Formats: sequence, C-alpha cells, structure tokens
Amino acid sequence: MQNAIEIKYLTREEKLRMVDALWADLLSEEELLESPAWHKAALQETEKRLEEGKERILDWHTAKKEMRKHFE
Repeated sequence: MQNAIEIKYLTREEKLRMVDALWADLLSEEELLESPAWHKAALQETEKRLEEGKERILDWHTAKKEMRKHFE
C-alpha cells in the first residue's frame, strides 16, 4: 500500500472516522459485494430456530448487555 498509515498512532476518533469512511466506500459498491454461502446458511438456521421458538428476538440495547455479561 503506497500511502500506508500507522494505525496505532491514530486517535480513537480518527480510527472511527476511517472505519466510517471505509464502510461508506464499500456500500457505494454494494452490488459488487457477495455474501458468502455460509452466511446464507447461518441466516436460514436462525430463521428455523425462530420459527421453532428456540430463538429470542432482542433489541440491540438488551443484546449488548447480555453479550457483555457473557464475556465478563
């Protein structure tokens, strides 16, 4: 990469701005992105578990709380 940046020297805010810029650029070419086969299979499995009552739908705030508890 010709204009390589030493990421470790960037502030947190600069890093987040870079992530936002990268996502915006990727989304501008969304039609070129192809989801991998394993992702489709994982979504289908989740839908199946939801239909069978084996999966819960959580709002993002609750989901983050539960994940944090799990990894503490």
